[in-house]
Amino acid sequence: MSWKTSPPRPHGAETTPELLEVAVDKFTFKVAPDRLYTEEGVWAKVEVGSVRVGLSDFLQQRSGDIAFVEVKPIGARVKAGEEIASIETVKVNVSLGSPVAGRVAETNPALQSAPETINGDPYGGGWLAVIEASNWPADQRRLLTPEAYLNVVKRSAGEEASRA
Repeated sequence: MSWKTSPPRPHGAETTPELLEVAVDKFTFKVAPDRLYTEEGVWAKVEVGSVRVGLSDFLQQRSGDIAFVEVKPIGARVKAGEEIASIETVKVNVSLGSPVAGRVAETNPALQSAPETINGDPYGGGWLAVIEASNWPADQRRLLTPEAYLNVVKRSAGEEASRA
């Protein structure tokens, strides 16, 4: 296993800061440093008055090619840990818990016709929803820092590699 960061990108090429990476076996998993994570791999990125959520690179790679996504509708209320979305792949069906409590303010319309966007751009165009958080300070304390989540990825991927 090795740790590294992605090479710098040309100015304006990407809005996500330099990604943290861990390589396990023949796989490389990336973690965006500008958001927090659930242990299961759902990220939360604070925006003005809301929190954008999506799947981590590790979770999308582990799940496989995403064929279908269902996100709670706009206006739905969710509790932290309660299902915000589900994904269907050729390998598994996964229920995704919300990293924060609040009201769904926006969903990603691109996922209706192109759910595989999550696989290709999990930290950018593959986001799931925007939530108006009802108690961000409490939710924030339950989430993992990017470095702590990278350790979860390292441990989980290492365990899976040793079983293979």
